[in-house]
Amino acid sequence: MSSDLYFATSNQHKYAEAKYILRGSRIRLRRLPSKGTEIQSDDVSEVAAYAASEAYAKHRLPVFVEDTMLSVKSLRGFPGAYASYVNGTIGPEGVLRLLEGRGDRTAEFSSAVAFVGGRKIAKVFVGRLPGTIAMAPKGHRGFGFDPIFIPAGERRTLAEMTLAEKCAISHRSRAIRAFASWYLAKQTGQPL
Repeated sequence: MSSDLYFATSNQHKYAEAKYILRGSRIRLRRLPSKGTEIQSDDVSEVAAYAASEAYAKHRLPVFVEDTMLSVKSLRGFPGAYASYVNGTIGPEGVLRLLEGRGDRTAEFSSAVAFVGGRKIAKVFVGRLPGTIAMAPKGHRGFGFDPIFIPAGERRTLAEMTLAEKCAISHRSRAIRAFASWYLAKQTGQPL
């Protein structure tokens, strides 16, 4: 028996990754075309939880929202929870310019998946992916900062990986898998 679950996102790439990650599970993923209000907060979990609560209030459907942050150590955590805004303004090339002359290129992607069901309280799951920032963009797959992010233990950027390779290790897949495991365990008639 499958369960309908809604992913509120305007990002088609995130939706495609979530569908791939959840394939073969008992979850039938549906998309709501917008995650709603993205509050200004340095905490990506707060951003996702607020948006998920708003989406639930609007649609009254079991819904989750995913929000991502990229923290670059030598930039004191920049762009952080504002990764989407920074990607849309200065983009990956701008981040590379900010890193010129800096030796430490350590970075981490974090993904927060916030779910709201019948109890109206957001349950949040976080996935992290440590890595480094490349010297130049590489690869044509993925989106956002994927062309400049090299996961720890890898030599390729996320944009050089296939969808299967990326989803096997990504911050987003870690958060979605943790959430899906919890969600499916709760499918025993208990309110979520």
